[in-house]
Amino acid sequence: MINITRLYCDQVTPGDWLRYGQNNSGERPGETVPKQASQRRPIVVWNITRVCNLKCLHCYNDSGSDKSAQELTTDQAKSVLDNLAEFGVPSVLFSGGEPLMRPDLFELIAYARDQGLRAVISTNGTLIDAQTAQLAQKQGVSYVGVSLDGIGPINDKFRGIPGAFDRAVAGIRHCQDIGLRVGLRLTLTKTNIQDLDKLFQFFENENIERACFYHLVPTGRAGNIADQQLTHNQTRAAVQSIMDHTKRLTLTDRKTDILTVDNHTDGVFLYLTLLKQDPEKAAAVWKLLTWNGGGLYSSGVGIACIDFNGFVHPDQFWYHYNLGNVQQKPFSQIWTNPNEPLLNGLRSRRQYIKGRCRLCKFFDACGGSLRVRADLHFKNPWAPDPACYLTDKEIGLDPEMQKQLQKNAENFPMPE
Repeated sequence: MINITRLYCDQVTPGDWLRYGQNNSGERPGETVPKQASQRRPIVVWNITRVCNLKCLHCYNDSGSDKSAQELTTDQAKSVLDNLAEFGVPSVLFSGGEPLMRPDLFELIAYARDQGLRAVISTNGTLIDAQTAQLAQKQGVSYVGVSLDGIGPINDKFRGIPGAFDRAVAGIRHCQDIGLRVGLRLTLTKTNIQDLDKLFQFFENENIERACFYHLVPTGRAGNIADQQLTHNQTRAAVQSIMDHTKRLTLTDRKTDILTVDNHTDGVFLYLTLLKQDPEKAAAVWKLLTWNGGGLYSSGVGIACIDFNGFVHPDQFWYHYNLGNVQQKPFSQIWTNPNEPLLNGLRSRRQYIKGRCRLCKFFDACGGSLRVRADLHFKNPWAPDPACYLTDKEIGLDPEMQKQLQKNAENFPMPE
């Protein structure tokens, strides 16, 4: 995650303790601020069910009302939570499918809370009525992330069900009414980037306190909507617009935290923008970016996924690669397996990265960004991230370096 509010606008926000190793930035009593990003235990995204009441075009794991899975029983899930707590996982993000369609969700959330775990729900929001919001608060949910992909009909088109937007907004308001922390998750597409102005106006009108803009990863059903992938120029323009809107919000004393997710190039782009505006501030931001390390300490280090069949993945987009199954072995053992080749590679990626990423002068801040996107596009997890929108000149790739890449068969053709 790239915290635009923190990095570009210099506002401390919840989560900075884990993201940038800063004290008094949202940590709870008993939680230890990590001294190094490489030492973080992973936040676990748990796709607790495959059942879903919507038909989202860009679902990364192909969930739905008619999709089968070997979901863990309540007792099995509690055993997993025991292990996650013992392992020191800071947070469990209950996702799906639609997690609210799993009957024992709040029993599991209460159990996670009792083990000292932060419990987060990632939901489409359409099933949150007043009673559900109250139950979530009572059982100890620390945050509810509601997925939206535009205003009104645009959202409904992507979600596959008419009226999904209005029902999600109602769900957000039910959470706000009782003081339950709630925010938005949005995936950038060619359709909704036209709505960025309206989306930020929506944030203001609805007093949204947090919004995460995800870059599209073409896995699951999202692999079928290639026409919605942004070009590099469109991505650059969208990120710049998000930064500008965030700055405007902070100048009006709004407390909306804005983040971008799944493309660590955004951090470098933000740094380069600040370098022109305020070199001293840019230097401070560089320290935060390099402490975090971008992709260096993300997938396979600071983020993990358990899917609805119990399989563990380096993140929620690596569904085509299994590390092990929690029904057969504890998560902690799977995650610390010294003989797992992909995990070893992700944790030592400097030794494996190829192409322009290997020679990029900003590698310490970006870390090669999202390896799964490289694997999906180039069929090679160590190839450059095809979503990097910085030019060769910007990353310091001169003609001699380009010749070196050609000589070493590392000249991967980047999309535009």
